[in-house]
Amino acid sequence: MAELGRKFLYRIFCVVALIIAIYLLIDLYLSHTLDVRVMVLFGIVFSVILLGLLDWTQNYAALRRQEQELMIYKLYIKPMEELTKDIRARQHEFDNHMNAILNMHVTIADYDELVEAQSAYCKDIYADKSRCNPALLRISDKILAGFLYSKIISAPGYIDIDIQVLSQEIVTPVSEHALVEIIGTLTDNAFEAATPDKNKVEMVLDAQNDKLIFAIRNQVENLTMSEIARFFEKGYTTKQNREGRGLGLYQANQIAKRHRGEITVELSEHGDGQEICFCVKI
Repeated sequence: MAELGRKFLYRIFCVVALIIAIYLLIDLYLSHTLDVRVMVLFGIVFSVILLGLLDWTQNYAALRRQEQELMIYKLYIKPMEELTKDIRARQHEFDNHMNAILNMHVTIADYDELVEAQSAYCKDIYADKSRCNPALLRISDKILAGFLYSKIISAPGYIDIDIQVLSQEIVTPVSEHALVEIIGTLTDNAFEAATPDKNKVEMVLDAQNDKLIFAIRNQVENLTMSEIARFFEKGYTTKQNREGRGLGLYQANQIAKRHRGEITVELSEHGDGQEICFCVKI
């Protein structure tokens, strides 16, 4: 706090000094006493003041970034803790299910009936599968893991989500704030496009050559390449409700470009419909 107080006073001093210097410069000019030596002196004073103001601007921007990162940390570290608890609870459930299956032979003597009962029990377990993914718990970027978990558990219940983690060591020079904005936009778009009939959403998380790779694929219909070519245009949207739309992908793409990354789009025919895949490498 003392350091921040000193910097604040220094910035106040720079502003006041700049005002006084401008006043004296104007006064000397009007009184016709302005010469080369005075101009050099004022040039030095102005340089010192401007350097101080530049330092203040840079420190302010750095402070804002730190505040954003802290906010992101506080927001998504809680879902990460919930993910840990969920997986631990599921582990206990798994142990109980295994014991139930292994001990069915105690009450069922007939072999065919035993196999049928075990198969039915396993199908019930699979139908009631949780959305939590233990692979998220193991990745190095805990904020990203918590963010993805919060997105998955808040998605509509009819969406079938499959997430694959190909690399546990997530390395990227990009800030958590930028990652959340980009990945959040791509995830939201995929979930919004899902319907009860076309409900499959696949995510892939990877890292190569010190860059994060995130791909998300979902089912769509009646999309054309001309529409895809306009996805990153500011204000463009395929949604019926156009108010406030058409900014997410544009902003995500701008953030990726600022960090020397890229977002690519691929449309493919799959079965009786289409699949679209957004991939960000950053």
